[in-house]
Amino acid sequence: MSPLVLDQTALDELHCALAGLLRESDAKCAVIVDQDGQCITKMGFTKHIDTEALAALVAGSFASTRAMAKLVGENEFTVLFHQGEKDSIHNVLLDDDTILCVIFDDRTTIGMVRLYGKQAADQTGQVLSAQRVTTAASAADESDNGDGISLGQAAADKLDDLFGED
Repeated sequence: MSPLVLDQTALDELHCALAGLLRESDAKCAVIVDQDGQCITKMGFTKHIDTEALAALVAGSFASTRAMAKLVGENEFTVLFHQGEKDSIHNVLLDDDTILCVIFDDRTTIGMVRLYGKQAADQTGQVLSAQRVTTAASAADESDNGDGISLGQAAADKLDDLFGED
């Protein structure tokens, strides 16, 4: 799978969806994480949260949850909820490769976070899906030099010309 590349328009759309989620649900922050544990984007009060470590742990949590789901006959568990004394975390699988993580406290309820999290998940999922299509199309365009020869093959041919073949 090729890496996801976000253009500024897509990033703005993701931020708009996350801002709406935080405003409507009164959650503290939201982080979009990829399956490799990388933070794609974040919004809200994240200053005192190591979002890179959080992203890695959220991705690992979903990876182990996939295995648990298989053991009980499910394809996937799409929502994980962790309740703490002060803060709670609501994680939603956006697609096979992306997770929305929402951190909230007692100023709101899990019901509000789930409701507005679902709306944000739908919006962000559409943006990410469109960007994956655009990224894949760009990668296909860049790998072809117009003669049906990939740029990688063209580069290898040039090196062979310069240094000779073994």
